[in-house]
Amino acid sequence: MTASAATTTPHPLDPLTADEIDTARAVLEAEGLVSDATRFPLVLPDEPDRHAALAHRDGDAFTRRVRVTLLDSATGRAAEALVDVTSRLLLAHRDLDPATDGQPPLLFEEYETCDEIVKADPAWRAAMAERGVTDTSLVIAAPLAAGNFGIASETGRRMLRSLTFLRCDESDNPFAHPVGGLVAEVDLIERRVVRLIDTGAVPTPAQCGRYEAEFNRPARTDLRPLEIGQPEGPSFTLEGPVLSWQNWRLRLDFNAREGLVLHRITHRDGDRDRLVLHRASIAEMAVPYAEPDAARNWVCYLDAGEYLLGRNANALRLGCDCLGEIAYVDAVLADDLGRPETLSNAICVHEEDAGLLWKHTNIFDNFAVDSRRSRRLVISYIATLGNYDYGFYWYLHQDGTIAFEAKATGLVQTSAAVPGQGSPHATEIAPGLLAPYHQHLFCARLDVAVDGPANTVEEVDVVRLPMGPGNPNGNAFTTRATAVADSGDAGRVADPAVGRRWRISNPGSLNRMGQPVAYTLLPDAGPTLLAQPGSPVAERVTYATKHLWVTRYRPERHYPDGDYPNQHRGGAGVGQWSRPGEALEDTDLTLWHAFGPTHLPRLEDWPVMPVDTCGFTLRPTGFFDRNPTLDLPRETGRGSGGHCHL
Repeated sequence: MTASAATTTPHPLDPLTADEIDTARAVLEAEGLVSDATRFPLVLPDEPDRHAALAHRDGDAFTRRVRVTLLDSATGRAAEALVDVTSRLLLAHRDLDPATDGQPPLLFEEYETCDEIVKADPAWRAAMAERGVTDTSLVIAAPLAAGNFGIASETGRRMLRSLTFLRCDESDNPFAHPVGGLVAEVDLIERRVVRLIDTGAVPTPAQCGRYEAEFNRPARTDLRPLEIGQPEGPSFTLEGPVLSWQNWRLRLDFNAREGLVLHRITHRDGDRDRLVLHRASIAEMAVPYAEPDAARNWVCYLDAGEYLLGRNANALRLGCDCLGEIAYVDAVLADDLGRPETLSNAICVHEEDAGLLWKHTNIFDNFAVDSRRSRRLVISYIATLGNYDYGFYWYLHQDGTIAFEAKATGLVQTSAAVPGQGSPHATEIAPGLLAPYHQHLFCARLDVAVDGPANTVEEVDVVRLPMGPGNPNGNAFTTRATAVADSGDAGRVADPAVGRRWRISNPGSLNRMGQPVAYTLLPDAGPTLLAQPGSPVAERVTYATKHLWVTRYRPERHYPDGDYPNQHRGGAGVGQWSRPGEALEDTDLTLWHAFGPTHLPRLEDWPVMPVDTCGFTLRPTGFFDRNPTLDLPRETGRGSGGHCHL
């Protein structure tokens, strides 16, 4: 990762460098573990234990380690290795058993491989000919993760399932023309279609779904310029991966699987930098679909564990993806061959007006007014996963609030039907074109460290009190806090009817009222996973069956659905870590927060979908002794509209 500012002294939590990626590959080559057929589905930093990272001081010696997943594209054999890139040593190596461990994530080159395999298959070509298509030059065989449905013949195989889409020309939107009733199941190692499912032809939708400006003229003429500027420059500083703004300080990271990672988020309070989060990321995103027919009932994407959020990130562009006084940060990742590649402008950092922060009109003092505008720091990136584009936005607020927002846009997934027939599992968004119901179920990994590592989580509900002598008018209500004390009780469900939230406190650090300092996780509650309990999808996406899981922090607990969810049978991750018997109070904790929309597509979502948002908030709750923004100056810049104090 690079930035325009000078880099700081190396730190154990720094992003991987190109030299470190090259070194990891060279060590594996020297050990005889790399051949012409070897591919590198994952190259990730092996992050140090949180206590080791906390104890590190500038100038201390430390060892940098890299976790590498290897795949033999000729035989399908897979392995993982741990490399010390400081001393150039192979520390560990083990073979992976695809039947029990799962498959490594998809390679970029396998998308093209799948397309070639499908188009060469005689049965698929015959099925397309029956549908009136013999020229395949404008056909897309879309490679999609296969999942695991207990099919014995697929055990141990590296599989993809392919839907088919047509185009009118090379720039046409293929999702406007899905080929109904047809799916090819592909063995990538044997390079053949092992099964073709054909449930019967339906008319392929003919209308194009062009969203480009030239197909939707004339453009509006009543918009005047909106300019956002900071003539004196932004208020944040970026020194290598270290970002500082107002009282906030943190370290930026970016890896192939999770994309953006924030380390060691602290807030300055007087003369102390107080820790809030040791680590924050979006560790998984599942997109399960609702169609039950045989050609579609397997569709559930795991966009981090199967496809890799970071490797699919965009190179951001000013004025299109970001607006204002922007600082961009590049990311260095490994390609399929284990060579470093630089993604320019992977991360966008900027500050923006966030509306009113606080205000009061004193009716007892000649209506004197005092108020402050709010700013927030935005740290973001965008990834394109097939038809969908996702924006990931972390917000730091001046009052100590941390928030996250996901913005989903792009193109809805589509299927075909007889025009006007519709479906109980989809919306007909154009004649014969269905957009299936589905969910976007994100999972935030939050290694909490509220004023230190020893934390406790309490579930807080608002409770009505019964009418009686102590509540004669029936108006009283209070709160009830229940500690999440044991791992067996660690899966929790949000309940808007009782205002449920989760308070993360530090019993060893008290505020001026003698109460433990805390932050509260405020969920934006929606449905959890709607697939039936016990179904293959529910087994593989256990994390999404609850809104929150609380687990003991362990450095080897990386992802909520396990290290290798691609074709995994399920049961790994938070479900495994939440068996009874592990104490969760006053200790190192990780919160796994699942959230996201259940998308019932609208006509307005076609041909390109306006942004749909979801997210959550972490809000200080007795962390500070009073409002921490009382020292903010009044805004004086152009556009402030005069004085905020009258």
